Amino acid sequence: MRIELLHIDDCPNSAVARERLEAALTARGHNGMEVHMRLLKSASDTKDTGFAGSPTITVNGTDIFPTGAPAGDLACRIYVTPSGLAGLPTVDQLTEALKSNGL
Repeated sequence: MRIELLHIDDCPNSAVARERLEAALTARGHNGMEVHMRLLKSASDTKDTGFAGSPTITVNGTDIFPTGAPAGDLACRIYVTPSGLAGLPTVDQLTEALKSNGL
């Protein structure tokens, strides 16, 4: 399985998204599984990536939060969380999304 965190330059949520994703992977028993950080520098870089704004997390090329519409623009992403709208999902949301995607 390949896990990618797709992000844009200067995304304020990329580092925390990676930390939360690694915590969720550990919670699912996948401690040490590699998270590939993929920097998207142009709109053409988003082609065929499943990118729905930064950060987007994919497993084998599929967005683990399928409610995000694919985006051709280099923009931030908004997630619906239990506390309201946020720039990244919670660890619990990531854990559930990983479980739903076979991890």
